[in-house]
Amino acid sequence: MSNTLFLRLEGPLQSWGERGRWSQRDTAPEPTKSGIVGLLACTLGLQADEDLTQLSRQIQLGVRCDRSGVSYTDYHTIGGGYDTPQLLTAAGKLKYTPGNEPHTELTYREYLHDASFLAAVQATPELIHRLAEAVQAPYWVIYLGRKSCPPSCPLYEGVGDYPSLQTALQDWPWYCPEAKEEIQVNARTVLPDQPADGAARRRHEVISRSRRMYGPYYTQDILLKNINVIPGFPPFAPKFQDI
Repeated sequence: MSNTLFLRLEGPLQSWGERGRWSQRDTAPEPTKSGIVGLLACTLGLQADEDLTQLSRQIQLGVRCDRSGVSYTDYHTIGGGYDTPQLLTAAGKLKYTPGNEPHTELTYREYLHDASFLAAVQATPELIHRLAEAVQAPYWVIYLGRKSCPPSCPLYEGVGDYPSLQTALQDWPWYCPEAKEEIQVNARTVLPDQPADGAARRRHEVISRSRRMYGPYYTQDILLKNINVIPGFPPFAPKFQDI
């Protein structure tokens, strides 16, 4: 039975917030575990804190950066009294400038443009089967980090049985419609790790979505070599009963 689900995360824009708050909205250089938990929760129709926390604890995630994309910052304004609701203070009152004008909030939001990632999700065969079904028929609309970032291709690439995330991401090819011929490439890959010297400590483990609370999650970066690139789209997905 399959213990690994493969997702293709590709679109014109992606944004996987890691540290951003208020006016500065950053993006990590690759999809975060909390972002993937949120995406999978959308496919399953989950929104309660305890459901997302349980899902986060049940899965392991590895991400292969097949095409890292280009990072850029977009400039936004919020409020100001123009066609949008006026901003409120913490006390719930309308927010004004010292000159008694409607307050305008300046925000800077980072995105990844033209990126393509392969995410490998490992869990029990029962959960992988459930997730594979949900990804192909999601309960809610799915997006790549932010609601303004829809995917440009189906997320589901397939399932398989692998002893580790590293082996799964090494063996699974990159199905690339833009490729002219079969080649091999190297790809930066992010894998879960144990707390130790050299491991990156990140806030990716979901504790409470409603309160925006995240626990420590440790990762390591490695370079996977000789990834097979296959021109064209992935083969047709197997039927649910064959997963």
